[in-house]
Amino acid sequence: MVNSQEFIEGAIAEIKREVGNHRAIVALSGGVDSSVCAALAYQALGANLYPVYVDTGLMRKGETENIKRTFRHMPLTIIDAKARFINALGGVADPEEKRKITGETFIRIFEEVARRNQVEYLVQGTIYPDIIESEGQIKSHHNVGGLPEEMNLDLVEPLRLLFKDEVRAIGEELGLPADMVWRQPFPGPGLAVRVVGEVTKERVEILRAADEIVLEEIRRDGLDKQLWQWFAVLPAVRTVGVMGDERTYGYPIVIRAVTSEDAMTADWARLPYDVLERISSRVINEVQGVNRVAYDVTSKPPGTIEWE
Repeated sequence: MVNSQEFIEGAIAEIKREVGNHRAIVALSGGVDSSVCAALAYQALGANLYPVYVDTGLMRKGETENIKRTFRHMPLTIIDAKARFINALGGVADPEEKRKITGETFIRIFEEVARRNQVEYLVQGTIYPDIIESEGQIKSHHNVGGLPEEMNLDLVEPLRLLFKDEVRAIGEELGLPADMVWRQPFPGPGLAVRVVGEVTKERVEILRAADEIVLEEIRRDGLDKQLWQWFAVLPAVRTVGVMGDERTYGYPIVIRAVTSEDAMTADWARLPYDVLERISSRVINEVQGVNRVAYDVTSKPPGTIEWE
């Protein structure tokens, strides 16, 4: 475990050294990695930093509003790119392609912002597990293996040698809000890699609604303190069901909940049956287009935490 105060001082000095008197964008997503990265970069660069949040339309419910509140002390630029991401992902089912398309779309947007503001650097919250999984060809993280080969921004990655628990400790040392520091990890491509198959606006909206129910019910029982991640997955298949006297043909929702120390390995969480029952009942009754709920009991390995 790194010494948080020493790391903060070293990271600020490193960012200053790499960027110098130039300008930089910091990519904000609301997660702990990007938030810690933004806090470090803001201390290092001040007015030469352009914090940018891209609303991809693939985020969790209420994410944009939460980010506005959290980073109101920074000159945050919010870019509405919902249509752009959905259109770019249209017709694509392969998970690696989805990650690469997402990564390239992010970079092209950052390059457009950079040209308007004469920016030369991109600061992002890549951490060590992202690099390990990308280089090991387990999956391409959008900010590592998902980056385009040609890009017009130089990368600065102050957290690249840290694990998630170390990033959280640094976030606490920096005084970031506890609910941000201890948020569960969320993939860079967002709900695009939790829709298993082609991403459509309809599927994303169904998944977002189901995911919010999973989040609420886990928190209601206080189980979030015990879990590493908990979320919903939508496989892009339809199953037969029955509601009342009528046949239905809807999507299944899969609940995924795991415990872990560092995300390199994970065990499926033994959630209480009454919690699973409440989630299932609410999802089927409240989310139009869903007629089946399942629970994933696969550990990592052999499965990964995310389905894609």
